[in-house]
Amino acid sequence: MGKRQLVLEDGTTFTGTGFGSMEQSIGEVVFNTGMTGYQEILSDPSYCGQIVTMTYPLIGNYGINRDDFETITPSIHGLIVKEVCDTPSNFRNEESLDSYLKANNIPGIAGIDTRKLTKIIRKHGTMRAMFTSTDQVLEESVLTIEQTQVMKDQVESVSTIKPYVVPGRGYRIVLVDFGMKHGILRELTKRYCHVTVVPYHYSAENILRLKPDGVMLTNGPGDPKDVPEAIEMITSIIDSVPVFGICLGHQLLALACGADTEKMKFGHRGSNHPVKDLLENKTYITSQNHGYAVRLDSLSNTKLELTQIALNDHTVEGIQHSILPAFSVQYHPESSPGPEDTNHLFDEFLSKIKSHQTNIKEGTSCQSVKI
Repeated sequence: MGKRQLVLEDGTTFTGTGFGSMEQSIGEVVFNTGMTGYQEILSDPSYCGQIVTMTYPLIGNYGINRDDFETITPSIHGLIVKEVCDTPSNFRNEESLDSYLKANNIPGIAGIDTRKLTKIIRKHGTMRAMFTSTDQVLEESVLTIEQTQVMKDQVESVSTIKPYVVPGRGYRIVLVDFGMKHGILRELTKRYCHVTVVPYHYSAENILRLKPDGVMLTNGPGDPKDVPEAIEMITSIIDSVPVFGICLGHQLLALACGADTEKMKFGHRGSNHPVKDLLENKTYITSQNHGYAVRLDSLSNTKLELTQIALNDHTVEGIQHSILPAFSVQYHPESSPGPEDTNHLFDEFLSKIKSHQTNIKEGTSCQSVKI
């Protein structure tokens, strides 16, 4: 391990020890407040194009195991830690964090003041940065960052290329993959669902040809407005089939129903975010990872109802359609990593499907099922 620099787009420089891949990398620097779960974070496709700062000071102490991956090929652009553990100790450990990063060409830097970096992001908002060698001229690094185009194709790069099926005997679910975490699949297969995973640009016509009982819109990276084909698809299917959106899927559902989204100053990323369910008057601790949010004021001119809010900053965390069986949440009910307080939302989705089918048989109009 040699010396390495992290240069922010404003010229702020941190010098530390490099680990993982020694390649140069540019990405948007964000921070995650989770104390554990770094393996799930590294393999979460929603971090495509981003460099993640872990605020917990010691990372890597339980190593890497075969069971906790959220995707096969990670797309994170870098990892920043205060201290990296070289000798992990856990009964499931199979390799070190450094070894995993090397194998997947992911650069890392340790030994920098992650508290200072997090404070900079909280004050000035997320910004882009670059991993460089210590002999790189600062002005050249900043110029390289400025001249590197901001990623707009994150969803395309992490979505499945072709449809595939995960067989089951239960409800037939079409899962639109915008950067799906495996945790979502685990929750659906646990409930015996027959899941057909399709690419992000799959047309409404092709989805409806599959005769789904319900459609799930998954998490994913980037700006939801960079995926206009998905918004068009949702608009075309929402009258025909129950819909459940998670994270990016939540934002896309909102846009399809006429609401608006905006980029947050530094986003929500961690496993301890409190969310209040306004319908049940309950508070849940949730796992979150997003840099965009649905604008609260934009819901007023739509048929969407606010169902959940973030207690830290009162941003939109849940919505439902006032007539149709469609709802979504901004956080991750499949957790991974994080608390499992909101796993019941998958059951709520299946309940909406059952009610929808009952209404069709009885010839009555769809009414939303309150979550």
